[in-house]
Amino acid sequence: MPAQTLKVVIPMAGFGSRLRPLTWSRPKALLTLADKAVLAHVLDMLRTLPEPENIELIFIIGYLGEQFEPYMRAHYPHLKVHYVRQAEMRGQSHAISLAEEYLSGPMLMIFADTLIESDLSFLRDEPAEAVAWVKEVPDPRRFGVAVTDDDGRVTLLVEKPNSTENKLAVVGFYYFKDSQRLIAAIEEQMRRDIQLKGEYFLADAVNLMLEDGLYMRTQLVDVWLDAGVPATMLETNAYLLKHGHDNSATALRPGTTIIPPVYIAPAAEIHNAVIGPYVSVGAGTTLENVIIKNSIIEAGATLRHLVVTDSLVGERTQASGQPIRFVLGDNTTLEV
Repeated sequence: MPAQTLKVVIPMAGFGSRLRPLTWSRPKALLTLADKAVLAHVLDMLRTLPEPENIELIFIIGYLGEQFEPYMRAHYPHLKVHYVRQAEMRGQSHAISLAEEYLSGPMLMIFADTLIESDLSFLRDEPAEAVAWVKEVPDPRRFGVAVTDDDGRVTLLVEKPNSTENKLAVVGFYYFKDSQRLIAAIEEQMRRDIQLKGEYFLADAVNLMLEDGLYMRTQLVDVWLDAGVPATMLETNAYLLKHGHDNSATALRPGTTIIPPVYIAPAAEIHNAVIGPYVSVGAGTTLENVIIKNSIIEAGATLRHLVVTDSLVGERTQASGQPIRFVLGDNTTLEV
C-alpha cells in the first residue's frame, strides 16, 4: 500500500430504527457494547493497519450526528475526522459521493454496525485494486454475495441472491486503492440511475468498476458480528465479553455474585446482586437487589428489585419492581 494517508469512510447517517427506543436519543454507533461504544469497537479494527497513525476518518452523519464530534474529541483527540452530513437517505453510494472532496488515494469503507476480526497489515503490499471482506454463511439469501472466478477475482456482487449456491456473504468492509475511481463509478451509477427502491447501493457502483476491469479479490473473515438489532447487539456483547472484554476478576463487590464473563465499570454501585453471565454495566450505574444476565445496562441507570434478562437498558434509566424483560431508551423511568 502506498505510503500515503488512508481515508476511512464510515457511513452512519441512518435512523437506527430497529434499535428504538434507544436510538431516539443517540445514534446507533454510540450505543454501548461491552465496555465502550459500537463506534469505538469499529475504530479498534483499524489497529492492525500498516500505518494506523496515518489515517483520516470521514464520518457520513445525519440523524443526531452532532453527537459524534464531542465524542471523538473526548475519546480520540489525536485522530483527524471530517464530518459530512447526508440530509437525505439515498443509499450507500450517495453517502460516499458526499465525501468526494476529502477522497484521494486509498480508502476503506466500513459500515458502522458491522464488526469483524481481520489482520489488516496485508494492505501494505496488497496487489489487488480492491478488496471485499467476506464470510462463508449457510444461507446467503439475506445478504449481498461476491461471485468469484477460478482465480479468485470478483466478477460480480449480487444483492440478496435467490439461491444458496454462493455462500460468500459481503460483510460491509471494503478497500479501494483508488478512491477517485470509486467516485467516478458512483457518478456513472447515478447518471444511469441504477438504484433500488430509491437508494443507490454500493454493490452497483462496484459492478460498474468490475465491468471496467477492476481487479478485486475477497478476504475471508472468521468472525463477523452485527450490532443492528437488539438480539444481535446482545449476541455481539456476549462475544466481546468472552474475547478480551471481561473484567470479572476485578469487578467483585461485597454481597454480590459475579458470573463471568461480564464488564462492570469501576464506578458502578452494586448491592446484593447476581450479575452475569454476559452482562455489561456502565459507569455511574446503581444496581440493588437485582439478578441480571445477558443484558447491557448503560451508564447512569438505576435498577432495583428486578430480575433482568435479555435486555437493553439506556443511559440514566430508572426501573424498579418485579421480574421483566425490556428494551428501555435513555432517560426512562419505569415502576412495575
